[in-house]
Amino acid sequence: MKASLAELEAIAAVARHGGFRAAARELGMSSSALSHAVAALEERLSVRIFNRTTRSVTLSDAGERFVAEVAPALAVIDRAIENAGLSSGAVSGTLRLNMAPGAARILLAPLILEYGRRYPDVEIEIVTDNALVDVIGKGFDAGVRLAESVPTDMVAIPILPTLRSLVVGSPAYFGNRSRPLVPDDLLQHRCIRARMASGKLYRWEFERHGQSILIDAPGSLILDASDLMLSAALDGAGLAYISEGTVADHIAAGELISVLEDWSPPYPGLSLYFAQRRQMPARLRALIELIREQNASRGTPGKD
Repeated sequence: MKASLAELEAIAAVARHGGFRAAARELGMSSSALSHAVAALEERLSVRIFNRTTRSVTLSDAGERFVAEVAPALAVIDRAIENAGLSSGAVSGTLRLNMAPGAARILLAPLILEYGRRYPDVEIEIVTDNALVDVIGKGFDAGVRLAESVPTDMVAIPILPTLRSLVVGSPAYFGNRSRPLVPDDLLQHRCIRARMASGKLYRWEFERHGQSILIDAPGSLILDASDLMLSAALDGAGLAYISEGTVADHIAAGELISVLEDWSPPYPGLSLYFAQRRQMPARLRALIELIREQNASRGTPGKD
């Protein structure tokens, strides 16, 4: 008795996600349609592949043996399809990515535009959002966030292993003010505060020699976007705590002055993340390969 490739994909997806809802989203079908398809295959095979309760879906003993034999073959098929697409240059379609505005600014030139040059047949759509969104439910191929914010059920590929934020102010702001030497000195300054996507005000984080300090930065200006904070800092409105990649050129040009650098260690950087799936679009695979190539050139190991 034969099973179609689509049916085998359905079984593998349900086993991988441990449920029908997430598997259905991956496969682009309704949960009920997926459940009926699996039940129909079980009936034809006269074997129960999944044990179903109101709270969980788990593989039966027979199901575990079935998936163990089928999954490697599906992986081989997937890899053959992906390699054929990449080697032939047949990478097309629309690549939809969701990321925070700051991440988009950092990655636009080195990664996104380079991808566009290599794969001109791909339409690239970047949607920026400070809030962490459901990339599957919203129809994105992948998202980009700080490594610590990536959902645990997603596959993560490091893009930038570390980042660092710096406290900066304009020469005009420091014209008649002393520069802070330790984080507590910030309490005597006017700071540009950040409203996070959760609605909370960000507490500035510092660390040196194992000592960690959180500062409720004082200030009457509260913004929720790093580009606005940068503009305000350049205009002398106060001190801002912004990603080094955003302010590096302005520091080099003398438009901003960085302080407390010895209290600003690197932290885990940006990762591309996406749902585990059996069939990965060639457009996404091409992006992953480019990220790994760039990591290798920097001596940074990429992993998933």
